[in-house]
Amino acid sequence: MKHFALQSENVIIDGEMKAACIEVKDQLIFKIHPYGQAPSCPVQDYKDKVIMPGLVDSHVHINEPGRTEWEGFNTATQAAAAGGITALVDMPLNCIPVTTTKAAFQEKLDSVDDKLWVDCGFWGGVIPQNIDDLDELLNAGVLGVKSFLIDSGIAEFPNVEAKDIRAAMPILAKHDVPYLIHAELDCGNFDHVEITKEYNSFLASRPKSWENEAISLMVDMARESKQKGDNCKVHIVHLSSDEALDTIEQAKKEGLRFSAETCPHYLTIASETIPDGKTLFKCCPPIRENKNREHLWQAITDGRLDFIVSDHSPCTPELKHIDTGDIEKAWGGISALQFGISLIWTEAKERGFSLVDITRLMSTETAKFAGLDSVKGAIKVGNHADFLVFDPDAEFTITNEMIKHRHNITPYAGRKVTGQVLHTYVRGHHVYQQDEFINEPKGRPLLKGRLKG
Repeated sequence: MKHFALQSENVIIDGEMKAACIEVKDQLIFKIHPYGQAPSCPVQDYKDKVIMPGLVDSHVHINEPGRTEWEGFNTATQAAAAGGITALVDMPLNCIPVTTTKAAFQEKLDSVDDKLWVDCGFWGGVIPQNIDDLDELLNAGVLGVKSFLIDSGIAEFPNVEAKDIRAAMPILAKHDVPYLIHAELDCGNFDHVEITKEYNSFLASRPKSWENEAISLMVDMARESKQKGDNCKVHIVHLSSDEALDTIEQAKKEGLRFSAETCPHYLTIASETIPDGKTLFKCCPPIRENKNREHLWQAITDGRLDFIVSDHSPCTPELKHIDTGDIEKAWGGISALQFGISLIWTEAKERGFSLVDITRLMSTETAKFAGLDSVKGAIKVGNHADFLVFDPDAEFTITNEMIKHRHNITPYAGRKVTGQVLHTYVRGHHVYQQDEFINEPKGRPLLKGRLKG
């Protein structure tokens, strides 16, 4: 339907939960009416179920083209739709070719035709070899760029050093896009740590100091950028070390354009509870102890951490070495794209958070960060008609059978959660309904400077 309305006694609008009727016309939010004031079009009443802005996940590894045996746009965006995510941003590595040139970006765009169940933006990458190509890559429509300060695990995506960061920052500042940083620095002194099947041995091999030092370096780089008049936006991805929180807070107080995210696995799992030999829990930086987890929640509460994203980082079951329990050889990454809101809501509601808070942390702020807030992240007139219908009280147990991403493995199998996505709408298209996908993929690429078309 091109013209219809949704209504509920609980709709999240302008930072409040209120009764409302949302009129949709030609994929956009046309008008917001009082609840029960039916416009001249069909109206779907969701009664007491919550209508939220569609979630925006700005950290997803999809791996297509080139490594589609790990994941692909069709399955990843189906999982996103099942999790109430209506827009995501794809990472530039683990695909072949890595997204570090205009030509490689075009190859990725060519691969998404008829596969997107939700809208999809793209990050580019900065490596030492492509600084001279950054202008062209950014003009092609990527929303920003990412670098590693440590070995990425992918030979085609080497890490950068201070001289590369200095060269890239003025270009990124000119385009006013964020510079995403995988913030771990191999500071040495841990070569002696033998990684066994014990999770704690892996944890000991990637200490907090690696993150702390990397983030301190990036604050220095951001400070230098500001002094030069560029003031490049710097963003720390998947923060796990609580010891870096004060450094991040100080950067913000100085007026640096500095932000940081964390992920459901760092907020919902503690290292003490991870059984030995369970490779599905391996990720970099690692999941840390419960006390650290509590400190991350405090930082979410007080704003030192800006938002929550999945860092969905899948691979084949074989690469996870599930049968052998070999943590050292296992590929690092957590797969849980479709369960993010349920995992976070289960924990957050016990800590006094509301669904209005969850909308801010998983939709409004992520949309703003990725430069998508002119069309995504809020229920307001003129925005894309992106919604999820949520039952905050429904309980279910995560099983491998319900997984929509390519390989039905996740460390969350067997976990009981509260809060279930019932329906997902992308630009007015009803794409997901109670475990079923509707019609055909309706998502489209989201390119910088070309969001409204």
